[in-house]
Amino acid sequence: MDLLDQAIQSSGTAAYVGYASSADPDMRYLTRFQTTDPVLYLKRPGERGLVVVSQMEYARAASESAFSPLTRAEAGLFTHWKDPSDRWTAMASAIAGLAKGDVLVPPSFPIALARGLEAHCRVVVDDGTVQRLRAVKVPAEVQEIRSVQRANEAAMSAAIHLIRSAVVRDGLLVLGAEVLTAERVRAECHVTLLAHGCRATDTIVACGEQAAQPHQRGTGPLAADQPIVIDLFPADELSGYYADMTRTVVRGEPSKEVRGMFEAVREAKALAISRIRAGVSGAEVHQAVADHLASRGYPTEGQAGFTHNLGHGVGLEVHELPTLGPQGGPLEAGNVITVEPGLYLPGVGGVRLEDMGLVTPDGFENFTRFDEELVL
Repeated sequence: MDLLDQAIQSSGTAAYVGYASSADPDMRYLTRFQTTDPVLYLKRPGERGLVVVSQMEYARAASESAFSPLTRAEAGLFTHWKDPSDRWTAMASAIAGLAKGDVLVPPSFPIALARGLEAHCRVVVDDGTVQRLRAVKVPAEVQEIRSVQRANEAAMSAAIHLIRSAVVRDGLLVLGAEVLTAERVRAECHVTLLAHGCRATDTIVACGEQAAQPHQRGTGPLAADQPIVIDLFPADELSGYYADMTRTVVRGEPSKEVRGMFEAVREAKALAISRIRAGVSGAEVHQAVADHLASRGYPTEGQAGFTHNLGHGVGLEVHELPTLGPQGGPLEAGNVITVEPGLYLPGVGGVRLEDMGLVTPDGFENFTRFDEELVL
């Protein structure tokens, strides 16, 4: 019995029900179907799930989804839908007919649909069962993520090439006749990713003082002798799976403080990787890194120093279970996680290095092959 069947039975319900488009990662995972329009997913214990789609999507869903779909008519929706204003009521009636009892729903379930269902049955909100299922990847998922990482490294290489090719004039990086900006580097990354069938948003190219804020997107001219944090987290346009990687570089001569930060972060990442294996808690690995950075004289609380979790799961979301942080539980074989220690000092800048890989029974299989090179 899988986790979802267990959750249905332990909740005392008859079926799990979801209603969302494939922009919802749980729905994408359960149906393996990509659509911009919401679809209905329903699963009873011991049975295969079923997917209800519009007539327009039926043929595609039949060939692409993990299940044999039903049309809305076959599911009984139009038996109840007499007026446009009856949409949620009609859908609730159709779901009740399919579920044949109380239902378990995800936290993201539409409230209007839940209220309609309450006229027929009890509605119980699940506590994240599908997220826990998604956290342990099967080999096909691992391969998808590896593929995105190769595209990610091509984009990082394009970014590094621009920065390396720039010359220094009046303290700024200049490429050709123009000052090199965060926006131009970010665009180069995105174009490269598109050529590899991937897309990215909110890519971080943050220089100097901007890099002292972990998730500052970065804008404007790039300066010489200052740390530039580049954080890329694209998704494959077809599969929906993400990858995640960060590198920090300096074009010119970094300060003594930045060199020290870089060495401490590189040591911290290597330490974390050496500790990772199935059964070890994310909290334990995070604390080992915090202790190491503290021993090097860096703060590990507050708004400066090591200010965030060590890592997170990666899959159909760029941030998903498990967690490598103070609340992180035991890691499992099949988790795909990041390891991304960072240091952030106002007035100096920031340094972050991030690899991604697979938790195994005996260790960590690193998917990231990109060099760690501070000075360009």
